[in-house]
Amino acid sequence: MAAQTKAERTAANRRAHFERRQIEAAGRGPRGLAELWMERARAVAAARERDGDKEAWSDLARSVAAWVSRYDA
Repeated sequence: MAAQTKAERTAANRRAHFERRQIEAAGRGPRGLAELWMERARAVAAARERDGDKEAWSDLARSVAAWVSRYDA
């Protein structure tokens, strides 16, 4: 197996941590999973913004707005 870079180890650790959190959230049912995914979406959008992506928050806002329009009576 090839040696991992620090960035690769960090990414693998982050994935493993999120996978553990997904299992825990699933134990709380769909609401737990939805809360976890909303938290992750905000974190990803913030990271993308730090990296210069000016569209990530707008894309997230459009996605949430579309969901709300489907379920809000």
